[in-house]
Amino acid sequence: MDNASNDLDPQQKPRLKETLLTCAEGRLLLTGVAMALMYILWLGMKLLFSPQDSQVLIGMTATQILFGRAAAMAFAYSLELGHPTVIAISAVIETILVLIFYPLFVFSWQHLLTVKWLRKIFDRTEKTAENRKAFVQKYGIIGLFVFVWFPFWMTGPVIGCVIGFLIGLRVWVNITVVLAGTYVAILGWAFFLRQVHEQVASYSSYAAMILLAILLIILIAAHLLHRNRYQNKHKT
Repeated sequence: MDNASNDLDPQQKPRLKETLLTCAEGRLLLTGVAMALMYILWLGMKLLFSPQDSQVLIGMTATQILFGRAAAMAFAYSLELGHPTVIAISAVIETILVLIFYPLFVFSWQHLLTVKWLRKIFDRTEKTAENRKAFVQKYGIIGLFVFVWFPFWMTGPVIGCVIGFLIGLRVWVNITVVLAGTYVAILGWAFFLRQVHEQVASYSSYAAMILLAILLIILIAAHLLHRNRYQNKHKT
């Protein structure tokens, strides 16, 4: 936030501070930051009192931020993390990402806050959302729920909440639908991946890790392909 504030002119700074307390997006951002701090504090306490468990949780958190919920949940199951814990951790991480990313995107859109290292991410997210908003716009709230819930490539809560913003949904309707779709998707992935893990683990103790490695390779390859297509498209 300190780096971001350097991008603001003197007239924008008091306006941003007022907005954080008075508008829905500001309250969402403060809630997201508070949740993130509590989650980090909880991980820190786990690191002190249960180092082995904390390493799995930190690994799951990093995997989910970098590669998405499917890879993170597969990682957690491969290391025998409990079913309720996997669901809860995944839901908390997705919630924090939405509550922080969405307000920052809106503030950037409104030119209230400029975060230099997030500009390219916001631009890519906006263009992806523009390309995919036709379906959501056609079916409204139901379309947004299905978009967030169904496991297509480049769908999910972050893109979903931006699409909700672009089609003019009220902020609380947007966030409620996006998080509801996210939680349903997490439950679906949890039961699916748990079944896959149990089936695979019955063949070999290393099979689950091999499956995770294959999943990560597919996700990384898909990401690189999408990025190259995006870059080539905007060069022409």
